[in-house]
Amino acid sequence: MFSGALVAIVTPFRRGGVDEKAFRRLIEFQIENGTNAIIPCGTTGESATMSHDEHKRVVELAVKAVDGRVPVVAGTGSNSTAEAVELTRHAHKAGADAALMILPYYNKPTQEGIYLHFKTVAKAVPLPIILYNMPGRTGINAQPETVARLARIKNIVGIKEASANMEQIARIVELCGDGFDVLSGDDAMTLPIMAVGGKGVVSVASNVVPRQVAEMTAAWLKGDAAGARERFFRLLPLFRALFLESNPIPVKMAVNFMGLIGPEMRLPLCPMGPENTKKLKAVLADYGLLK
Repeated sequence: MFSGALVAIVTPFRRGGVDEKAFRRLIEFQIENGTNAIIPCGTTGESATMSHDEHKRVVELAVKAVDGRVPVVAGTGSNSTAEAVELTRHAHKAGADAALMILPYYNKPTQEGIYLHFKTVAKAVPLPIILYNMPGRTGINAQPETVARLARIKNIVGIKEASANMEQIARIVELCGDGFDVLSGDDAMTLPIMAVGGKGVVSVASNVVPRQVAEMTAAWLKGDAAGARERFFRLLPLFRALFLESNPIPVKMAVNFMGLIGPEMRLPLCPMGPENTKKLKAVLADYGLLK
C-alpha cells in the first residue's frame, strides 16, 4: 500500500500554539515536490508535547490540506492501548488513510504484550496500520516473529523499521512477504533496507529536500540501482547533519533557516548549540538551501 518517500512532517508552532498557516504551506511544499505520503503527529512532529486536542487538530488540518492528493498517515501511537485506540479512531473519523503507531514505550511490554497492543487497536478501528519499531526511543524491540504474527492481521499492512539491525529487517521481509510494506525509519538506512526488500522511507530529510528523497526511492523502485546509489550518496552528508542532535531539533532548525517556518519548538527540546548550528548551516549552504 505504501512505498517511496513518506515525510514525517514537522509541526510548526507560533506563540505556543500550532501555526496552521505555516503547516498548510509545508504540506503544499511537500506535494509540489513529489512526496508520496504525509505523516502528521509523528515523533518528528513533536507529538509527545502536543495536547490531545492539538494532536487531533493537526491530523484534521493535514487531511483537509492534502485533500486526497496523497495518502495521510496519522501518528496515533501511545504507551496506553486505550489512548492509541482513541487516537486511531479519531484519525479514521477525520479521513486519514492509515495510522502510524509506535511501539508502546516506557511500559516495556513482552512480545506477547506488543502483539496484543496492536491487535487490540487493529480490531477496534478498520484503518490500515503501520507499526513503528524504534528501540532507541521506546526501550523495546519488536522481534521479527512478532511482526510476522501481526502481519497476519488484515489491516496491519507494514512497519517503519528504525532498529538499524539489518539482519532483523531482512528477517521481517523474509517472514512477512511482499504484501507487507517494510519502510526505513532512518534516512541513512534507506538504500540498504530497500536492497533487502523494503519499499521506501519514512523520511525526516524530506522536510528539507522532498524532491531529492522521492527521486532516490523512485529510482530504486524502477530498477535504477546506480541512479539511486548516486542520489543516496549525494544526500548522505545532509542525512548526517539532520541528526547532529536529537530529532527533530536539527530538521526544525533547517526548515526555519529555509524560511518555511518560525524557530519555535517545545521544551524539553531546545535549539542546537552554536557549534552544531554552524555545521548544519554549512551543510545546508552546500545544498543551496539557505534562504
